[in-house]
Amino acid sequence: MKKSDETDVIIVGQGLAGSALAMRLSLRNYKILVIDEPSQNRSSMAAAGLFNPVTGKNMVKTWLADDLFPCLIEYYSEIETLTKAKFFYPMPIYRPFTSIQDQNQWMGRSVEDAYSRYIAEISTAPRFGEKINDPFGGVTFRQAGYVDTPSYLQAVRKYLVERGVFQAQHFDEDKLEVHGDFILYGSRRAKKIIFCQGARNATNRWFNRYPVQCLKGELLKVHCGWQAGVILVRGIFMVPGPGGGEWKIGATYNRADQEPGITAAAREEMTRKLDDLIRIPYTVTAQDWGVRPTTPDRRPIIGRHPQYDSLMIFNGFGTKGVSLAPYFSEVLIRWMENKGTMNKEADVSRFN
Repeated sequence: MKKSDETDVIIVGQGLAGSALAMRLSLRNYKILVIDEPSQNRSSMAAAGLFNPVTGKNMVKTWLADDLFPCLIEYYSEIETLTKAKFFYPMPIYRPFTSIQDQNQWMGRSVEDAYSRYIAEISTAPRFGEKINDPFGGVTFRQAGYVDTPSYLQAVRKYLVERGVFQAQHFDEDKLEVHGDFILYGSRRAKKIIFCQGARNATNRWFNRYPVQCLKGELLKVHCGWQAGVILVRGIFMVPGPGGGEWKIGATYNRADQEPGITAAAREEMTRKLDDLIRIPYTVTAQDWGVRPTTPDRRPIIGRHPQYDSLMIFNGFGTKGVSLAPYFSEVLIRWMENKGTMNKEADVSRFN
């Protein structure tokens, strides 16, 4: 076997998960190979890229927020510099209150240690005149923003291609031979192979026993005159798009619908929620969809196969791939290097 055919790590998939792993390993001078079909990354490419320290129906602090957000800010800033591309946009988020009770609750949270670092401002009266439906005011969050995910993935891919470590092709499981402490993929020998296949995990013969579930989501692209320099969130998000006056609106969450493509029902749901949020005219210009890889406990699935140490999984990041992947890629690599511990809530072994 030629020396050029020997690799430290093969990564299968270059969505948000695979990209973070590839860049972190590359920066550590690992010899890697990334195998991916770019046309299959619908979820990552269609994502709005929002990162928000306070999320969910009940607006609670994101799991591990105090660790995730410093990490993601450092990571995306570093990768921007390295790739000479622009895709990372820190930006405050404004969430209008729904009632006086909601306002009072956030006034109380603003002095709690758990939330105070993320709250930039509490407004008790409408902040944007007649443009927004916020009669009770709202809360503005810091350490928030969005990643232009198509630009980010393209920048990472270009970086990998220029170094000759990217193969744009289908991963053929029949070519993979698993040995004691190494694998062979065709003529390529590697110490580890890490599967970052998102929803396609269902077809992976080594890891399809693990509950990576499909959660379909749709979003709208609209054009309107909102230019206040903040992201809007309440029942729906409103994140800047790539052009002036363009916004991404979303997203829906549908476990029952596994059919590819957009739906009229999702469009009606999103326009109804947008009408409840803003009072300025807009035009729907496009609708998109993707399938997120989620898990029953809403925690990632990372770690090694129970039988083969050379096989690993890095998956299940759901709707928070932008914020989770930079942090957990570091966790996984440090664990592989025996320099850190595995997060028990994310360890694949919890399903063994």
